[in-house]
Amino acid sequence: MQADRAQRLAQLARARHDQTLQRARDALAAMAVEGECVTVAGLAAKARVSRSWLYTQPELRDQIEQLRNSRNAGSPTTASTSSRASAESLRHRLELAHQQIARLRTENRQLSDALARAHGQLRAEKLTS
Repeated sequence: MQADRAQRLAQLARARHDQTLQRARDALAAMAVEGECVTVAGLAAKARVSRSWLYTQPELRDQIEQLRNSRNAGSPTTASTSSRASAESLRHRLELAHQQIARLRTENRQLSDALARAHGQLRAEKLTS
């Protein structure tokens, strides 16, 4: 009886895996036909599967990589434009991070000074008591 149950569960798991794999293949094909940018995250959302599951599927990962390579080979100017935008975006984010670090350092210094004054006042009160 347990063996029958185990076999049935294994069959159901295989069927669910096959259905999920087919759903991912269909979504990937649709993305390719529509000319969408194919990414693991995009495919996961479209196929309603997890990204971690996609990473365990070498066939799908190979297809994603092939679609990415074929898309980038067809339009070299697009790749350079997106790289430029990405570099500009990263520079801006870095500048904002530097500003935030400076602000936090100033705040940290002020809080350290306030804490030192408070400790000094406590010591003075203990000495006078």
